Amino acid sequence: MARIKLAYIGGGSTRAAGTMASFIAQGEHFNGSEVVLIDLNEEHLKIVQTIARKLARIRGLDLTISSTTDRRAGLRDCDAVLTSYRPGGFEARHLDESIPLKYGIIGQETQGPGGFFMALRSIAVMQEIITDMEAVCPQARLFNYTNPINIISEAVTHHSPIPTISFCEGPIMDAARFARYAGLDPNRLSVRFRGLNHGSWGLNPRYDGQDFLPLLEETYERLRREHPEGEASSDPELRYMLRQLHLAVSMQALPNHYLQYYYYKDELLAELQAKPTTRAQDIMASVPDYWAHYREQAEREAPALDPARSRGGLHELELAIDVMDAIYNDRGELWYVNVPNRGALPGLPDDRVVEIVGYVDRQGVTPLIHEPLPAHLRGLIGQLAEYQALTAEAAWRGNRRDAIRALASHPLVLSLSKAEALYDEMAAAHRAYLPERLLH
Repeated sequence: MARIKLAYIGGGSTRAAGTMASFIAQGEHFNGSEVVLIDLNEEHLKIVQTIARKLARIRGLDLTISSTTDRRAGLRDCDAVLTSYRPGGFEARHLDESIPLKYGIIGQETQGPGGFFMALRSIAVMQEIITDMEAVCPQARLFNYTNPINIISEAVTHHSPIPTISFCEGPIMDAARFARYAGLDPNRLSVRFRGLNHGSWGLNPRYDGQDFLPLLEETYERLRREHPEGEASSDPELRYMLRQLHLAVSMQALPNHYLQYYYYKDELLAELQAKPTTRAQDIMASVPDYWAHYREQAEREAPALDPARSRGGLHELELAIDVMDAIYNDRGELWYVNVPNRGALPGLPDDRVVEIVGYVDRQGVTPLIHEPLPAHLRGLIGQLAEYQALTAEAAWRGNRRDAIRALASHPLVLSLSKAEALYDEMAAAHRAYLPERLLH
């Protein structure tokens, strides 16, 4: 049982109550530990702290849970730092999603110009966090959940010795989703995704040891017969499912959810342009209810988080807690991680951050050696990898010209004139969250 000091940056966010529920669900693995919640909003910090303390007490755990708005003070002497923050909030996300649509380009939280500007804002904050960590907890490990995690990891791993692992449940959720499409038990599907975060493919999927892809083909053909309108269906869930199945059957691999923005670019652009609200606006409409629920639960003797009224569901950032347990308790387990390649995935540079399965113990992460992506999948992933490296470098120490070159290289942009116009409009909109060097 490991006793650690964990700092959680983003401890007053809409996901924080669920994250603390995740940590406390595994609290017996960390009994005697200290958790410091760090955020800018003192009221929200106190709400999350109160819920967490009560949940820990109910389970009879010896956990010290405090909160602070002083980041460097909260980080002092930490063993682990968990980051999940959103500079500019959902208001900034709305700009990321809406402005690119005016230029005929998809606006999305982690993809395209939206993801690009989220990276610039997030890395500006991460530089400050890394400076603080190097000063007051240089031996700590960074467990990052801040999006876009791949670009943030590219930046940190090239500019700091702080051991850094980034996380996303995408591969786990994607595998389960395809099993459910076929009406099968997700626990009996075996597949390993590889590639980039939000750009990975599940190769050689097996169900009870047999090839899973013929089962998906049968499902796809049956749905096409039952729904002759196909991928043009007016039902968004059916439309999405048919597209995902079509992509899996055509490529003979299971696609990550976000690959739809490339293989169905025109269709999704039209749908996003026709939608009256952005995803950020939809979330913002729910935020007051999230905090009303958290306040209600903070006042109860035994808080009970309602998944329907909690941002992201009941347990959040759970994968990071799993990996912390594997490291600090020396479990020797396999988990999905985002770490530098180091030869684990042939076809991508050794220093590029990749999303793969790694062996996790007290030494940290040892990436497993994976088969390379087949040629018909490799091109897009390689292009995205180079875009991410360019963006990380521009965000960390570049200028406006560096940033525009990176943005122009994105597969959804590939236009210098659009990249320049988009950059200037979006940089002006986000100027409060960007370094001065990126504005001129």
